Amino acid sequence: MGRVAICCKPQKEELGRIVPDLLGWLRAHGYEPVLDRESGQYTTAAELADRAQLPLFSPELIIVLGGDGTLLSVGRIFASTGTPILSVNLGSLGFLTEVRLGDLYATLDSWCNNCHTLDARAMLHAELWRDGQRHSAYEAVNDIVVTKGDIARMGDFTVELGRKKVASFRADGIIVATPTGSTAYSLAANGPILTPDVDAMVVTPICPHLLTLRPIVVRGDANLTVRADAIPQVALLTVDGQRAVELLVEDEVRCQRSRHTVNLVRLAEGGFFDALRSKLSWGER
Repeated sequence: MGRVAICCKPQKEELGRIVPDLLGWLRAHGYEPVLDRESGQYTTAAELADRAQLPLFSPELIIVLGGDGTLLSVGRIFASTGTPILSVNLGSLGFLTEVRLGDLYATLDSWCNNCHTLDARAMLHAELWRDGQRHSAYEAVNDIVVTKGDIARMGDFTVELGRKKVASFRADGIIVATPTGSTAYSLAANGPILTPDVDAMVVTPICPHLLTLRPIVVRGDANLTVRADAIPQVALLTVDGQRAVELLVEDEVRCQRSRHTVNLVRLAEGGFFDALRSKLSWGER
């Protein structure tokens, strides 16, 4: 039997009904489910594993029952495998998790019959360099953010493109976003909206202390460096808003397009613009 992994957002009461029904549907169609431990609170009728260990089971599909945050977490874990992800919106916004709960089984039927499409979303690869050596590396679906800590003082940052200086300025931080991430934190910081198929990255300053500084869009194969020149107390590198690493003065964060993608199962075209209109009120008067 083929494997299907299920990842759930914790503390969602409706999953007590959804998960057992989903397990029955999968087994009736010849698939054996394996669940992350967050899903274990809703059933004891399937094998459980830590979410980070699920790729070892080589599932043919991952079903995400939750919101965008759950999808971002799962997308990073399965980035190196290219496994398709069917994301069902149980969150408050669900901009990435476009499949409605009522369409779950129709989407699964389409996947079984190869009537779906895969929406490949570019990712970012970021490396933290300290004292001339690579300290750590990260993969992001939405964005890499370099920002000052919680004290109400700005930091000094420098952005380089291909090792050529773009600008040095004071700000709360800098966002480097994928086209997918252009509708997340970058958008809230007045960055532009990019369609998911655009081969580009967005660099968005956060509350810069300059009236002339604006977000910029660079090529998708660009090499970007963000350096923390001076920080008030604490500066952080955050990955999709879910992982955080403390930065030191003169640390460099080097960003480029990842060799991995996140592959989302879709039933129809045009979902991106539907989400812009319905969830972000884009174009409304």
